[in-house]
Amino acid sequence: MVASCCWLCFSSKSASNYRVKHAKTCAISLAPAVSTSHGVEALSHGFSSIPPGSDLIPPGACKSLNSTVIYANNEVNLSEVDIYGFDYDYTLAQYSSTLNTLIYNTARSFLVEHFKYPKDIGKYDYIPNFAVRGLHYDIQKGLLMKIDAFHYIEPGTVYRGLSPVPDEEVLQLYGGTFHVPLQQDSGFYGKGPKVKQFMDIFSIPEMTLLAVANDFFNTNDIDYDPVHLFKDVSEAIGMVHLKGFMYKWVMQDLDKFILRAKETDSVLHRLVGHGKKLFLITNSPFSFVDKGMTHMVGQNWRDFFDVVIVQADKPHFFTDCIKPFRRLDGNGDLQWEKINSLDKGQIYKQGNLFDFLRLTGWRGSKVLYFGDHLYSDLADLMLRHGWRTAAIVPELDHETKVVSAHQYAVTLTWLQALTGLMERLQVHRDPRSKKVFDEWQKEREELRVMTKNLFNPQFGSIFRTCHNPTYFSRRLSRFSDIYMASLSCLLNYDLSYTFYPRRTPLQHEAPLWMDQLCTGCMKTPHLEDMSHIR
Repeated sequence: MVASCCWLCFSSKSASNYRVKHAKTCAISLAPAVSTSHGVEALSHGFSSIPPGSDLIPPGACKSLNSTVIYANNEVNLSEVDIYGFDYDYTLAQYSSTLNTLIYNTARSFLVEHFKYPKDIGKYDYIPNFAVRGLHYDIQKGLLMKIDAFHYIEPGTVYRGLSPVPDEEVLQLYGGTFHVPLQQDSGFYGKGPKVKQFMDIFSIPEMTLLAVANDFFNTNDIDYDPVHLFKDVSEAIGMVHLKGFMYKWVMQDLDKFILRAKETDSVLHRLVGHGKKLFLITNSPFSFVDKGMTHMVGQNWRDFFDVVIVQADKPHFFTDCIKPFRRLDGNGDLQWEKINSLDKGQIYKQGNLFDFLRLTGWRGSKVLYFGDHLYSDLADLMLRHGWRTAAIVPELDHETKVVSAHQYAVTLTWLQALTGLMERLQVHRDPRSKKVFDEWQKEREELRVMTKNLFNPQFGSIFRTCHNPTYFSRRLSRFSDIYMASLSCLLNYDLSYTFYPRRTPLQHEAPLWMDQLCTGCMKTPHLEDMSHIR
């Protein structure tokens, strides 16, 4: 009798093409524990007994995942949280993707007009879905790539300009290995002398501009220095922010650029209504924040916050103990008096976290801070100060749609099943078994590419590199207690709710629950499970 997990994974109509192609392999559960000279025959025995009507995916696993779920890396009890802190950009204010196009176009113009790059670079339009957040860029080699949690490059995700670099060439460039020594090349904040990690959403147009500029020089066989290009593109992107272009665009058309305004308003009202203290620490200037918050919440938005700090210069705000706070008057002008308290209704500039802690007394796990940048917003708060941290990851909207699609579930389930078959077959050394193993190896690579392309054709998911978490995902789990697509997800939960991380089996542990037996079908909250909370 074939084990239930076998026919569960292989016998649906959706997988009929797999059953035909791999009929001799589906009874893997009957394979002997010892090696024989006829591995294929041993593995193929019993296929005819597989029930024909079973489904490939366990019941309920293909429901649409709820992108408004808050996911837990660490246990967090909201009843213990008295103080809620927020970043502004991409946290309180979510922006339309149209903003990326404008940032790219303006920085491209700076590159041509200010830095005197060839005018033909201006012919490259913005490519909305080329890059994803969390990628690494080799500054000296001019290569954009995705790296996993173990510092290994994912094959097939290295790009020179807009063209993929063959894996064989990647191995040559990195001394015969896919490993990149990030600790010495990149540094803690991902900004090393040789490799930079692009961690915030604003960096997506920067990666695209780097790619098209590299592509122009490579396509036209023009000699150039990748280090100079990287510095010039970074400065061109910086000019968009420093010269106030982004602020001007958003303030001129708030309805066009700011998303989820009503939901942000609802979150703040709900927290204040439950007696929670709120504070805001942002790098953006007061005039910009004031305009956006007035649009989302109203003229009295400052009444919601006990402390408001602008132009904080994060992440240095969290590590520097020298810069003092300065108060701004109603016109946004700096005042000269010494700050001995942080008062509600006032606006403060710069400062540092050590004075903030001294003046407020807000310490430890009773504080929960929300931000989108894992390094600038969250890392120091969690590692040095013991605050609870919440990461805003807008990409979850797209990623959960892909993961909940039937095509992804079927492909991933077969990929995992095929990997299990290969693991069992590899002990058989006869020529026929080796030939079948090689065929499966090829198909496994094809399935990996298929699953990657469902997220992004160039770089795949921001969370996974095939079977490993990405470097971004590793940082996300290290620096955030909880994470979500937007701040509005908080509306789905009672403020006494406890977030429990799912106990997923370690490699040496056996899965305990049926929804863990089929990898890729781990139980996650679904829409109907949470509909009563709002």
